[in-house]
Order: sequence, then C-alpha cells, then structure tokens
Amino acid sequence: MVHIRKSKSNSLVDDIEKVLLTYITKSNHLIIALSGGIDSVVLLHILAKLVKKMPFQLSAVHVNHGISRNAHLWSRFCCDLCYVLGIPIHVAYIQVKKESGKSLEAIARDGRYRIYSCLHADYVLLAQHSDDQAETLILQLLRGAGIKGLSAMPVIRKQTFAHAPRILRPLLEVSRTTIEYYARQNNLKWMNDESNDSISFDRNFLRHEILPLIKNRYPNYVQTLSRSSRHLAEASLLLDELAEMDSINCLLFGELQIEGLRKLSFARAKNLFRYVLTQHNADLPSAVRLEEILKQLLSLSADNQFHMSFGNTEIRSFRGAVNILPRRKFLECSEQCRYIWHGGVFSTLRYLNGTICFKQVENQGINQRKLLNQIITVRSRQGGERFMPACNRPRRRLKKILQEASIPSWERDAMPLLFCGEKLVWVPGIGIDCEFQVKSGELGVLPMWNPA
Repeated sequence: MVHIRKSKSNSLVDDIEKVLLTYITKSNHLIIALSGGIDSVVLLHILAKLVKKMPFQLSAVHVNHGISRNAHLWSRFCCDLCYVLGIPIHVAYIQVKKESGKSLEAIARDGRYRIYSCLHADYVLLAQHSDDQAETLILQLLRGAGIKGLSAMPVIRKQTFAHAPRILRPLLEVSRTTIEYYARQNNLKWMNDESNDSISFDRNFLRHEILPLIKNRYPNYVQTLSRSSRHLAEASLLLDELAEMDSINCLLFGELQIEGLRKLSFARAKNLFRYVLTQHNADLPSAVRLEEILKQLLSLSADNQFHMSFGNTEIRSFRGAVNILPRRKFLECSEQCRYIWHGGVFSTLRYLNGTICFKQVENQGINQRKLLNQIITVRSRQGGERFMPACNRPRRRLKKILQEASIPSWERDAMPLLFCGEKLVWVPGIGIDCEFQVKSGELGVLPMWNPA
C-alpha cells in the first residue's frame, strides 16, 4: 500500500516535469506565484525537487493584498517556507480599493497580474488546476460571457507587455483531489484563507453549494467541462483568424476604417472591432456597450468626430478612421514645466502623457545661444499662437498649421509646446521657429516628443 502511494506522489512530480520539459529551456528563470494555499505550496514543493535535477533558476513571489487581517501571517508563512527550501522570495504589497461595477476579487486579480507583468523572469508559474478551469467556465456562463470568455485557460500564454514573463500553469490538467493527496502524503503545511469559506463570494458559493450536487450526478463533470472549454478555445481562435482576414480590407496604417467596417455584416464588424480592441490591450466594454459604440461609429458621416471612453481606453474618430488610444489624463501645467536654460542639454523633460528628449545634432535643432539664461516653458496650446517653421513663408496661426498637417484635435490639445519667454520655439511634428533655428555648420539641440 505504501508503495502504491509513493508511486502516485511520484507520478505528479513526473507529470509536472513533463510540462516543464515541453516549454522551458536551459537556464530559464521561473518564478512561482506563492499564495501560501495548498495548491501553490504543492507546486513549490515539486519545483524545489525538480530544480535539483533540471537546469532552471527558481524563485517565488508573494502578493500581499492587505485585504485580510491575516495577510501579514500569510506573507510570513511564505517567507519561512521559502527559507527552509532555500528559494529566494519577493513579497509585493498592493492596495486594493473597491471600484464601482467591479468585484473585489477582480480588482485583486488585476493587481496580481500587474505585479507579474513587471517581474524579471522567463515564466511566472501559477497553481491553477482542472477544478479551477471548470469553476471558471460555469462562472463565465452565469455572467453571459462570449466565446473568448468561455475559452479554457491555456497552459501557457503571453502577458500584455512585450517583455513581461509568460504565464505557465503546470497543474492545469491535475485535479484538486490529486493535489490534496500529494500534500497529505508529503506532510505539507499550508495557510487557509478564511474568505474561501464565505459563500458570499460567487466562486465559493459555486464550490461549496452547487458543485457537490453536480458531482453526485455527474462524477466526471470537471473533465467534461474542460473539454467544452477547449472546444470554445478553438472557436475563439477561428474568430481571431476571421478578424485577421477582415482586417486586410479594413485597416489602413494600423487604424480601422469606418468605410471598411460598413462593408462587413454587423456580426463580422463587431468581431473585428473586438479583436482590434484586444490587440490594443484595451479593457473590453460590455457586449451591449460595444455594440452601441460600433453602431455610432458606423453611422458617422465623414466629417463628424467621435469620442467615447471606457476602462483604460478612448475611442476617437478622425477623417473616417477609428483611433484606439490609452485613456489620457490631462493635467494643468505647473511650475515644474518652467526651466532656466544654462547652456547644457536636458536629457528628458516630463510633460503630461510623455517625455521630451533632447540630443545635440549638427546643422539641426535650436540655437542654444538664443536660449541661454532664458526661462524655458513647456505648456499646451492655449489659442492664438503664431509660428513660422519655414523661413521663406510668413508667420501664421498655429491652429491652421496643425490642421493642414492632419493632426487630430485631441493630439493638438495634448502636445507640448516649447516657449522661450513668450515666443513659441518648437512644435512636435512641425518643427522649430525660424528665429530659433541653428545655422549651417553649428551644433543645435533637437527636441523629440515621446508620447506615453
């Protein structure tokens, strides 16, 4: 009997090793997300064994949300556990604040993933398992999610930011029962989150009240629902492929063209619109609001402008194109936007939603002697400014120049303008005023605007 139990325990270790061998390469850095609960403790215990025989680097991260009065005890437990196993650990603290229309669980989850995206590693390992997969599918069904929301959690996926570590779920094909069995057989200790017993949370209500009834009638429901999720994941991929095909005729320079959307059926236009929003890392609106936004865009005339904000995103239209932008915060210019030029070169100046960088270039840029010991101001357009970027043309209204350059109104209002005293010196994307331009053969200072 003992021999059989050891074999089951070793089998789980072997299964995790196979997952790792499929995805990781030599010298990869793996960070396990350690909550202190049974699932992540079991995964840590297995990884601590495997790191001795496989060529990867292992460390842990624990996110302290500060929600529970026992949060400090969980952090201490995780640190003590990693100390015993000789595994480095980083504890990250986040503040979770309730937001309208969003559950505390969702806010905490978003906070965790923000931490994960900033870690310097190849993979962040999560201890989600097959029961989590089934619970997530049922919850998403009850929320009326679409095909993408009902798709299975993948074993591996990329995060939003380009250089963020990939998410890896080595336990995704493992049941909760198997994990609990391993923990008992290896005499492991873990922390119990008291909130897991509260059925006021949807997932806990499902887990404690509903799923036991389903299991009595359908013992294999976890495997069955996981299979359904995989089917839906395939359907989601096909919809993405359709969106890619439709984008060929609807995207121009990366921007959705309203006229192209009008040539599609409403369902295909909605699929493409949702796909493009996802490509821009936008917080997707509800299905009802997404349809309403799309209907408004499709009804726009060529010269009408459109503006809608939701989540982290702004939707704007300009000359028949749909612009999907990060939601901007417009701040009032303060004293920090005023500088004295002493002859050196600023490396960067921060302004609103970006930075201004300076570099020295021969035959280009601003004549530094014109700025020496002068007050340099960076501020937004206030109206009435006049500018002469070409010495062979008269000084003109800046508003007219920006319109002729096809710069959308929201960019005109947000771009930084560089003044020397009350004289406008530089406008991003337009140039330097004739009065301040460096002469041939001289070294000038060239400003460059980098929007966030």
